[in-house]
Amino acid sequence: MPNIAMSAVVQYALREGAVELRDVPRPADLGAEEVLLRTRAVGVCGSDIHQWHNTHSLHVNVPVILGHEFAGELVWVGKAVRGFREGDRVISETAAGICGRCLYCRSGEYNLCPERQGFGYGVDGAMADFVKVPARCLHHCPDAVPFEKAALTEPCCVAYNATCVKGRIRPGDAVLVFGPGPIGLLSLVLAKLSGAAWVGVVGLKQDETRLAIAKSLGADQTITGGEAELLELVRALGDGLGVDVVIEASGASSALKPAMAAVRAGGQICKVGWGPQPLEFSLDPVVKKAVNLQGSFSHNYAIWERVISLFACGKLDPTPIVGRVEPFVRWRTCFEDMGEGKIVKAVLKPE
Repeated sequence: MPNIAMSAVVQYALREGAVELRDVPRPADLGAEEVLLRTRAVGVCGSDIHQWHNTHSLHVNVPVILGHEFAGELVWVGKAVRGFREGDRVISETAAGICGRCLYCRSGEYNLCPERQGFGYGVDGAMADFVKVPARCLHHCPDAVPFEKAALTEPCCVAYNATCVKGRIRPGDAVLVFGPGPIGLLSLVLAKLSGAAWVGVVGLKQDETRLAIAKSLGADQTITGGEAELLELVRALGDGLGVDVVIEASGASSALKPAMAAVRAGGQICKVGWGPQPLEFSLDPVVKKAVNLQGSFSHNYAIWERVISLFACGKLDPTPIVGRVEPFVRWRTCFEDMGEGKIVKAVLKPE
């Protein structure tokens, strides 16, 4: 394919602020099982903000084009690709590279592959006019789903895995969500879809905008006080023994302490938020209460198909969390607004 320049949001070094809009070569070395996707919309993730500030916890191969939440149209299809053709509207998964040989790959849990490489940090992502994608990552995008919505499939899949697969939410449960960021808010929506009778969302005082969105999405209660206030609220629910399920999506290790206090004996804490800070408290309450402490990471093919089906039938709409839809040239404004908590989510599009 011709080596033509395109616009891209690039992290070019491992230091604070080393991200800029650049002209880079369009992907040209495509293989038989790969496609070239014209980006139509790409979501901005909190990890993109961390890479901008050089506070990320994953290894980043710089220079790299950011962006792993994306949808678009196929403009070239490798000769070995089946089920897709040029012009198709598609959504891509994030696992750009996997070994294909390990237990996890062979059992469909390739999100846990030890050699997994993701778009936007391991290989070039989709904050660009075009992106090269392995065909195994693709899902068809229903015509009724706009690209701006399709670009939010990935965070919805993260939340789906935490609430509907790794989490054990049942109709009638009381659920507490820590963190009103994108994953926390989407976990709230999916907990309601799973039949939770009561869902509370815990945030900080500076999360006023995000907690207002939580209320609009169906949160029964939003909480910004300390652990004492939280426990007073929990003891007023039902039998007063605690909530059935906690979804910890805050990204702060310290949130695990009030989570352990709020969950009922025999309940579950599902941790989906990254929290690199060391714990400075005892985990004995997990033992005393016989709590199931479950981690949740990423997603797989079946989860993507479920979420896309929920989009198509109108049961799941993540667009209320989007505060900005902007062209690539305004990437910095979107990153700043998300980083400062002015908006929950932004979507970028080519000019």
